[in-house]
Amino acid sequence: MTHESKDGQRPSRRTVLQRGAGVAAAGAATALTGPPAAAHPLPSPRSDALPEAVAGVRIPGSGPARQAVRLARRVSSETLFHHVMRTYVFGALLFDRRGVRYDRELAFVAAVLHDLGLVEEFRTPAERFEVDGADAARRFLERLGMPAERVEVVWDAIALHTSVGIATRKRPEIALVSVGSGLDFTGDGLERIPSDALDAVLTAFPRRGFKQEALDTVLSLCRTKPMAELMHPFAEVGRRHLPGFPVPTLEDLLLAAPFDE
Repeated sequence: MTHESKDGQRPSRRTVLQRGAGVAAAGAATALTGPPAAAHPLPSPRSDALPEAVAGVRIPGSGPARQAVRLARRVSSETLFHHVMRTYVFGALLFDRRGVRYDRELAFVAAVLHDLGLVEEFRTPAERFEVDGADAARRFLERLGMPAERVEVVWDAIALHTSVGIATRKRPEIALVSVGSGLDFTGDGLERIPSDALDAVLTAFPRRGFKQEALDTVLSLCRTKPMAELMHPFAEVGRRHLPGFPVPTLEDLLLAAPFDE
C-alpha cells in the first residue's frame, strides 16, 4: 500500500533525501558484538507501566506489547526508550489525523523495538544497525510465538525505517515507524502536531539530551564497524568527525569499478 508523506502528497526527492539522512539514529550504547539471541531469556516482569493514552493516542496493552516494552526498557537508556515511545505516538498522531487504518499492536511493537540494533546486546560486527535490530526483534517475537506473517511486518518496519522513500510505500505499520522516528529525529512533520499534543508527548516521554546521545551513538557505530556504514547516511557523520574515516564514498566506488573505459 502506498503512503504519502504529506496530506495528499508524495514526498519530494529532496524531502526523501533529507529524511533518509536523518531518520535513523537514536540512543546511546557502546559497540560490542551481541551474543546469540538464544542466550537471552525473555525479560522478567518489571515495572512496565505506561499511560493508557498519550495525546489521545492509545498505548496498546496486549501481551506482545508489554513484553516489547519490558525488553526495550531493559536494554535501552532512558533517552533511547523515550525516543522509541515518541516514535509510536508521533507516527500514530499523524496517521490518525489522516484517517489511516493500521494494526495498532503491530505498529507499536515495531516502533518500540525499532532501535534494538543500537544497543550493546544486539550489535554484530558488520551488519547495518537496522538489520541488527530487525533480526533481534524477529528472534524475540518468534520466542513469544507471534505468527510468522506478523513478525515479518515488524522486521520490515525496523529494517526499512531509515529508508523513508521505501518505507512510506509499504503497509501502514511499516510507514508509521519510519515517519514517527523521522519526526522525532529531524522534526520533519512537526508542524502537523498540535501544540497541546506535542506538550503531552514531551511530558510523557521527555527528550533529555536525545540529540547528543544520538550523535554519540552514530559516532560509536562509525568507529567500531565503519564498513557497516558503507553507503549509509551515518557515513557522512563519520567523515565529518573522525580523521581517517576509511569508508569510501559512492563516487569512490564508482570510479574504482574494475572496468576499462
